[in-house]
Parts: sequence; C-alpha cells; structure tokens
Amino acid sequence: MTRVFACGVGMTAFGKQPGRGLRSMALEAIGEAIRDSGLDQNRIGRIYFGNAIAPTVVQQDMIKGQVALRGHDLGRLPLMNVENACASGGSAFLMAVEAVASGCVDVALAVGVEQMHHADKSRAFNALRGSTDVEDIGEYVPGQVSANSLLMDFYAGVAQEYLARSDAEPRDFAAVAVKNRAHASHNPLAQLRKPQTIEEVLHGRMIVPPLTLAMCSPMTDGAAAAIVCSEKVVGELGIDRIFVRACQMASGAGGAPVDDASRKAYEFASVGPVDFDLLELHDAAAPAELMQYHEIGLCPKGEGFRLVRDGSTALGGRIPVNCSGGLLSRGHALGATGLAQIYELVLQLRGRAAGRQVEGARLAMSINGGGWLDDTYALAIATILEKQD
Repeated sequence: MTRVFACGVGMTAFGKQPGRGLRSMALEAIGEAIRDSGLDQNRIGRIYFGNAIAPTVVQQDMIKGQVALRGHDLGRLPLMNVENACASGGSAFLMAVEAVASGCVDVALAVGVEQMHHADKSRAFNALRGSTDVEDIGEYVPGQVSANSLLMDFYAGVAQEYLARSDAEPRDFAAVAVKNRAHASHNPLAQLRKPQTIEEVLHGRMIVPPLTLAMCSPMTDGAAAAIVCSEKVVGELGIDRIFVRACQMASGAGGAPVDDASRKAYEFASVGPVDFDLLELHDAAAPAELMQYHEIGLCPKGEGFRLVRDGSTALGGRIPVNCSGGLLSRGHALGATGLAQIYELVLQLRGRAAGRQVEGARLAMSINGGGWLDDTYALAIATILEKQD
C-alpha cells in the first residue's frame, strides 16, 4: 500500500454564522488547504464531502458536495458525499486516505461543513434525532419544537452512571470544560474563547442534570478541510512530512467503538496510548472526554477524572487533550468536527499552534465519534498522525 501524508489543511472560524451557507464555508476551508499544501488544485484526483444535517436544516440533500462546489473548477472532479453523523468529517478523511493508500489517486481532498444555525431554531435539534434509532424514540412530529439536543439526554445518563460508579464529582466535568476553554483562549478560530471558572460552570444554566450549559458542546457553523497525498507527491512539495500512520473505524451497535477503533489503530501503527504527545478527543459533552481517557487506554475505567485533577491532560501536562478547545469550546460543527481535529493535529505537529503549542510534538491521535446507540457512539474513527524527518 502507498504511504499517505497530510499535506495541506484549512479551516474557517467556528461559531454562529446563520445564513452563510455550505458553499461559502466549504470553499474557504478548501482554498486554505490548497494554499497550505502548495499543490496545483488540478492534481486533486477525488473529493470526499462530509456533512451531517443539511437535509433537515437547509433542505439540501443527496448532492450536497456537488451543489457546494457548483461553479468552481473543483466541481468537475469525482466527488463522494459522506454522511456518518458527527463523524462525517472523520469518515471523509478516512476515505481520502484509503483512496491514496490504494493507489487509486495520488492526491485526495476531504472537506467537512455544517450549517447548524437557522431562523427556525428547532431544525438542528430535530435533525439530531436521526443520530439515534428513531424506532426507539419515535418519529419527529410536524410542528414539534425541540429545545435542546436529544444527545445531551444520552450524555446526561452516561454522566449520572459515571458519578454513581466512580469517585468523580460534577466539578470534575466542570474542570474539563474549564481546561478546554483555557486552551481555546489561544485558538483564534474557536467559537468560545473567554476563560471560565469551575464555579461559573457549575452554576450555569442546567441543560439536563448534571450537565450545565458549559458542559455541553454548542451549536456551531463551520468547515474544515485536509488534503492527503502519496509519499512521491509530498517529496515533490518539500513540506513537513505528516505521515498518516493509522486511520481506523469501528462501529458501535452493542459494542465499544472507541475502544475498538483505538485498538485497531494502535495495532496498525505499532504504538500505544502512552506514546502520544497530544490528543484530540470527541468531547461533545464533558463526561465524554473523561470516559474516552479509559476507552483509549490512558487509565483504568472510572479513573479518568484523576487525570484532569492532576493536570495531566492540560497544556504543559503529561499528555495534553483538546488543545484546540475541543468540541466544548472550539465548537462542534458536526460534519466538520473530524477534520477540525485533523487541522489541529497537523498544526501542532508542524509547530505552528502558537500559544497552545505542545513543544516537540511528533505523534498525535484524534477520536471522532458519531451517532448514539446502546449507550455509546454508533461509530468511532481513530486517526494517528506522525511528524517524520
């Protein structure tokens, strides 16, 4: 198989951008990724376009990517639309990696984009109902108005169980939110950048007990893109060699997708959890980050809160987590999230993350989760990137 390298990344600011649209955001992220790589865009052989909820929110279905690139030269290239819940962006990246690894193309582009804000505020919340088994929860009723994401009900249940089965306290969830906001304060593209205290988080608006507003990821509009290429092409470009050491997927449906995806990635890359310099995890709610600590092997089950308490996962700690601010503060633009994680890892491995830089970073991993089934994600994607000399 051909060795694959990340050669260009781009990302828009994440935040509330009602009416901006998929086309504008996608083209900004793609344009930046192309400039970042130094490639002639004509060398791109295939495009994978990740999006989760456009059919409900902006009522664009079926040919989202073709519509977004309509009128642009890239619109003539072979394009595959990718929908895989909150892991749509990560799935687009996986498919781009596999296209280059197989020798099908020398260069592939993955882009993820989401427009969540709309004049009808319930559209995004109603769309998220489709991220779980509708037969279990019942179909959307016309005229029904949702006030928050159904996923936060699921995360709250997980959080309550975590508290019951461990020595953790709600303030440990607050500490995750505080840590990630501190990281986001150094990220100019993050949605939420104002530092906060544990007490502020604990006394914020309750969404679903024990989760307050700051413990839940915000609705976010934005896009991110990554270009991957063969070893031959990266050599021609003369840029940093960011090797895609592994990109593995696992499905949930009664299983343990984060455990399974990370284990498969470790085996493929011949590394383990203690080898990483930093991680980007899928903290759609604060307890999810703590759970992923043990799911990827950083600590025994139920002990993840101790890593936050002792500062291990903060900048300057043993293994910083979510230096971008994570979904909690960078924002969770569903279909763009997996590629926003890749964007952060590439910046870090290049040494270009400014105030949030992890010094000497050479090996990093992201976990991108999607959907919800049987008290866990419906799927997860683990990606390992390495800076090579």
